[in-house]
Amino acid sequence: MIHPSYVELMQVVNSDQTEIGEEPVINSRYSIVIATAKRARQIIGGDEPMIAKANGRKPLSVAVQELYEGKVKIVGEDDAIAEIAQEHL
Repeated sequence: MIHPSYVELMQVVNSDQTEIGEEPVINSRYSIVIATAKRARQIIGGDEPMIAKANGRKPLSVAVQELYEGKVKIVGEDDAIAEIAQEHL
């Protein structure tokens, strides 16, 4: 079993909310799985891990630890679209 659990990851990812009552960034296990899998694929594709002692660890374990330590942020789809639009202006 991978540590931390998905519940702990959801708490860490959603801890950066700015306003009380704001909808959480992540509200399902599926979202955590998709985010960690995407980051693991980036690592497999050549991206450098953002944590210390990543050598010899599997990409998924590295991705989970990066999320847990707050090295990688998950943005909602609307935020991602807005960022892409800003880059093209």
